[in-house]
Amino acid sequence: MEERPFPAWSWSVEQCLKEYNVKLDKGLSSYEVENRRDRYGWNELVKEKGKPLWRLVLEQFDDMLVKILMVAAFISFILAYMHGSESDESGFEAYVEPFVIVLILVLNAIVGVWQETNAEKALEALKEMQCESGRVLRDGFLVPDLPARELVPGDVVELQVGDKVPADMRIAALKTSTLRLEQSALTGEAMPVLKGSSPIFPEECELQAKENMVFSGTTVVNGSCVCIVVCTGMNTEIGKIQKQIHEASLEESDTPLKKKLDEFGSRLTTAIGLVCLVVWLINYKNFLSWDMVDGWPANVQFSFEKCTYYFKIAVALAVAAIPEGLPAVITTCLALGTRKMAQKNAIVRKLPSVETLGCTTVICSDKTGTLTTNQMAVAEFFTLGGRTTTCRIFHVEGTTYDPKDGGIVDWTCYNMDANLQVMAEICAVCNDAGIFSDGRLFRATGLPTEAALKVLVEKMGVPDAKMRNKIRDIQLVANYLIDRSTVKLGCCEWWTKRSKRLATLEFDRVRKSMSIIVREPTGHNRLLVKGAVESLLERSTHVQLADGSLVPMDEPCRQLLLSRHSEMSSKGLRCLGLAYKDELGEFSDYHSENHPAHKKLLDPACYSSIESDLIFVGVVGLRDPPRDEVHTAIEDCKGAGIKVMVITGDNKSTAEAICREIKLFSDREDLRGKSFTGNEFMALSPSQQIETLSKPGGKVFSRAEPRHKQEIVRMLKEMGEIVAMTGDGVNDAPALKLADIGIAMGITGTEVAKEASDMVLANDNFSTIVLAVAEGRSIYNNMKAFIRYMISSNVGEVISIFLTAALGLPECMIPVQLLWVNLVTDGPPATALGFNPPDVGIMRKPPRRSDDALINSWVLFRYLIIGSYVGIATVGIFILWYTQASFMGINLVSDGHTLVELSQLRNWGECSTWSNFSAAPYMVGGGHLITFSNPCDYFTIGKVKAMTLSLSVLVAIEMFNSLNALSEDSSLLTMPPWRNPWLLVAMSVSFGLHCLILYVPILANTFGVVPLSLNEWLLVILVSIPVILIDEILKFVGRSQRYKVKKEKTA
Repeated sequence: MEERPFPAWSWSVEQCLKEYNVKLDKGLSSYEVENRRDRYGWNELVKEKGKPLWRLVLEQFDDMLVKILMVAAFISFILAYMHGSESDESGFEAYVEPFVIVLILVLNAIVGVWQETNAEKALEALKEMQCESGRVLRDGFLVPDLPARELVPGDVVELQVGDKVPADMRIAALKTSTLRLEQSALTGEAMPVLKGSSPIFPEECELQAKENMVFSGTTVVNGSCVCIVVCTGMNTEIGKIQKQIHEASLEESDTPLKKKLDEFGSRLTTAIGLVCLVVWLINYKNFLSWDMVDGWPANVQFSFEKCTYYFKIAVALAVAAIPEGLPAVITTCLALGTRKMAQKNAIVRKLPSVETLGCTTVICSDKTGTLTTNQMAVAEFFTLGGRTTTCRIFHVEGTTYDPKDGGIVDWTCYNMDANLQVMAEICAVCNDAGIFSDGRLFRATGLPTEAALKVLVEKMGVPDAKMRNKIRDIQLVANYLIDRSTVKLGCCEWWTKRSKRLATLEFDRVRKSMSIIVREPTGHNRLLVKGAVESLLERSTHVQLADGSLVPMDEPCRQLLLSRHSEMSSKGLRCLGLAYKDELGEFSDYHSENHPAHKKLLDPACYSSIESDLIFVGVVGLRDPPRDEVHTAIEDCKGAGIKVMVITGDNKSTAEAICREIKLFSDREDLRGKSFTGNEFMALSPSQQIETLSKPGGKVFSRAEPRHKQEIVRMLKEMGEIVAMTGDGVNDAPALKLADIGIAMGITGTEVAKEASDMVLANDNFSTIVLAVAEGRSIYNNMKAFIRYMISSNVGEVISIFLTAALGLPECMIPVQLLWVNLVTDGPPATALGFNPPDVGIMRKPPRRSDDALINSWVLFRYLIIGSYVGIATVGIFILWYTQASFMGINLVSDGHTLVELSQLRNWGECSTWSNFSAAPYMVGGGHLITFSNPCDYFTIGKVKAMTLSLSVLVAIEMFNSLNALSEDSSLLTMPPWRNPWLLVAMSVSFGLHCLILYVPILANTFGVVPLSLNEWLLVILVSIPVILIDEILKFVGRSQRYKVKKEKTA
């Protein structure tokens, strides 16, 4: 059941307890739990019912090309059955055609169903994020491991370090001074979030602002607390994301290529229907005749045999017109594309995504981990110089947790002065973080900011020269150790051994600092403090100069430090102030918990007085730095006409600073109308939102929640944009699912994000997306090349059959031969065209529009010309064999076949009425003699040689035509065939396969062909090769026209 909305974050703890009728020290009673479970249900994510298998299978046949193939297969089967009934034989040959078509359809359906079932794993991955059990107070007793699914609103739950949160809960009381939760997967915040129990106003606030709430699936990284369960199951934030993922999956639209192929299929259906009808109408006299008596038809005669014969011709025409091999070649090309992309660290999960990438117009990128390294690093630090009016600023290079990555620029302070020594000591000792290596990356344990401070200490070194050399030697040896997972931080260890830690004053949000008491080598106690700069400056009375001398902090000095701090913050740096104190009063001899002053350390209210009269040391500026290669990738996107929009959960100033640094915006660019928080953007009117999104240039959206990301993606799609969306968190999953291309992070990404995505970046790098877009564009160009090639071949076949029917000739090719050409001999060259090298300026062109025609009118005209030549050549050679003794000096009657007149050939159906007509047997390769019991069989059984010549001319022309398809416009002189050696290999394979069916007797019988002599092969080549010359002339005309138009535009 739906819970009524209850803004627990804006109510006090007492109000929440009253609302749920529960006591914090008792919890709910078993009776109350049962009542609430009946009302609210179990605390688990409901699995949406998936489509049944039969529905998935049926959906694979809801495609225009597939429907045409199904009809063709059905008609072929009926005709094969009728032919078998008439001739009292049921040979396999007759059923080859329907069998092959059905096989293609079944394979296509299997691939489709497999892809669909893979797609919904994102919802399963969400369930994995849910907690198994929790510590719950019931009937006044603590149940240590109650299954999480049994929780109900009002339950009192205890959380400790490392616990996964089992439901959305309101914090009732902290059991430690601080509580931090890692919720980046849900909100996109780079750092663990500090939580408290005070009410938050107003009621309507973003997820990140709900600092007194903990959310299902997030993890406690520091502290412990007691909470009241507020939302369970599908009403939790994770539950809402599941609903959004499901809704987004229902909104998934077809890829641009799928839309074009469907459109092409619809037009093809119309064209096939019309041509088949015309062929039948042209030949109606052959199966329907009548006499006119008094202006009315009489003695109507209908020949069913002739009618079915011309129906078979119409079916042959349909088989010729449909590019049966196209689905297989497209799948092969996309699969090859995924392999190429995998080599570039882009792992494609859904094949059609490869092509969609090519027409991407907008990339919506997350900031943390994609544009940045997701590893905190110190960018700069400053201390005072020799006077209170001067500052020393040090810039630090390096963007990872690797201590050897970069160093301090112009660092000459190896024998560190007293000021820098104190700074290194605070960074190393007032610190609980660690660093380890997983083989690929250096990662942090504990707080990322503290890990970054430890890396800074390693870059600073130690003041003891002898120890410094020893540490360097140990690090050199560590490079050769087998176990390299633990990272040796020699400098930090030197400081921690030197200064023994005695007590910790935990961080709290009132004083905004944390400190430790240490025993110095001198035997005196010292307080080391780090925290918010403004807070430390308020509690500092002195500053330390470079030489270690202490001077009182006056107002000009304070203002200098604040202005430097402000300058660093404006660059998007997270600033930490460092300070210390030597005069500790009653803590000056503190040694352990037995000390009389220890009780003050148990009360956080005393911490501010202990951390007073501090000596200010300096300020450290940290950031999650941008990746080095992102700037170039952003420039490539601008050159390619792709808009980049950054959508992040981080705060506005940090997001803007990073965007300026990666040159999405220039340094002084006014960001009004380009930078919004999620709530600011959603508050705009729909027309203002569309206007903002449609303006050129980059955009940045900060403090964005999942619904904001989804809404932005939805709007962009409605505007006709092709959207690629990156993300790594659970909160990104709905938008990843909704986008045309969802791109998840392979290293930092959650399983939920990966399963909802179309593509996974193995290296989490934004520049990999740009490489993938370039690859997608290249693949699309190559797909256009082979689609044009296959369609031009089919146009030729259609014209060939149409001419045969129009001239009244015996059919020069049977359906099974056409199917062989479309599937087998056309397949290898079409696939090889997928290996065409990419154009040089592929990323300097704007994205193609999603409504761009697959084949424009000029290309269609070109292929009609080429197709006409194919038709004339295939029918021409058929006529030549029957009617001419020689052609261009090649003897055609050496086999002893009978020559006939063209008029006889055109009226071969009336052969039985001819007097004195006879046809001599003739010899074919392999010493086989073709004989006829009835002379009229010369036009049916006897046409086997003429049919073989026609088929061979068709295959040869299509091989030469594949060379034409290497480039849409470039001549073979500028784009020679060896630029794509795979095409030459594929042509050889296709010719080899054609020779196989000619010279292997069992195959020759199946396909109705015979072997050819050397002379006949020479004739085939002579008739076929002009296709190259014709297309070269057409390409030249096209280039001239385009040059003319370009010249007129520039004039």
